Amino acid sequence: MAAAGVGSRRKCEELITAGRVQINGKVVDTLGAKADPVRDRILVDGKLLKAAAEHRYFKLHKPRGVLSDVGGDAGDRRTVLDLAPEEAGRLFPVGRLDLHSEGLVLLTDDGELAHRLTHPRFEHPKVYYVLVETQPTMSALLTLRQGVDLPEGRTAPAEVEIVHELPAALKLSKGPAEGVWLRIVLREGKKRQIRQMTAAVGYPTLRLLRWSIGPLTLGDVALGQCIPLTPAEVRALRRAVGLETDDRRARSAKSPASTRAPSAARRSAAPARRASRQPRSSR
Repeated sequence: MAAAGVGSRRKCEELITAGRVQINGKVVDTLGAKADPVRDRILVDGKLLKAAAEHRYFKLHKPRGVLSDVGGDAGDRRTVLDLAPEEAGRLFPVGRLDLHSEGLVLLTDDGELAHRLTHPRFEHPKVYYVLVETQPTMSALLTLRQGVDLPEGRTAPAEVEIVHELPAALKLSKGPAEGVWLRIVLREGKKRQIRQMTAAVGYPTLRLLRWSIGPLTLGDVALGQCIPLTPAEVRALRRAVGLETDDRRARSAKSPASTRAPSAARRSAAPARRASRQPRSSR
C-alpha cells in the first residue's frame, strides 16, 4: 500500500487496523497480511489499489498559514496539496511542519521513502533556521544541545548554533527578520518540538523555517512554488535512506575499455620507454 502511494507505512497500518482494507472481498484488519496488487484485488475505502508504475517527488516552499497535515478536515484553509501541480496525481507530505512554520516540504507517493525519512530510528537530519528575539546564553544553548524536558519526554541531543547569515540561495519571504537566527539540526520529529524547546529555555520562536531533509535542500525555490525533484536529488534521497546503492552506478561507471588488454601499439611502446631510461650514476 505504501509503495502504491496510499500513504506512509504508518498511515497504511492505521487504515488496515481500522478495517478499511479488503483483499479479494474480505476485510483485513491485522497487520502483516500478504497480497499482490497484480494478482489480488485490493480495495482501500472501496477504491481499487493499483501499484504505482513510477514514483513522483516534488519539493515545496511552504508559506506560513498553509497546512501540511492533510489527514483531517482542513475546512477552508489551504493545504500543501493545494500548491502541488494538478497533474501530479496522488501525493502526501513527508513529515510535519506546523501551520505557522515555513520552508521545505517533500511531497511524494513513495511510502517506503517517506517511512524511512520520518521514522526516528533512521535518524535522518533535518535542518531548521529559527529566529529568536535575543541571543541565547551559553547555558540555554547547552540545554538545547543536550536535550530539553518536554511534556512528551526529553528531546534527543541536537546541533544548535548561532548564525549570522542564512543560505545564499534561500528566498526568504516577508515576515519577522529582527533578532538572532539559530541553526538547529534535529534527528527526530516531535510535534511543535522546536517551538517548545526554545520556549522552555526562555527564547520563544519568532520564525521557523525548514531548510533541508536529509540531503535535500530547499535551494532557491520561491515561496509557494512546488517543483519536481531532479533525478540527482531523487537518487541522493534514495541512497540516503538505503533504497538505492552506489553499486550499480559503480558498475556502469567502469568503462569497457578499462578491462581490455592494452593495444599492440601501447605494448610495443612500453618496452621502448623502459629502454630509454638510463640508470643514474652513483654519487
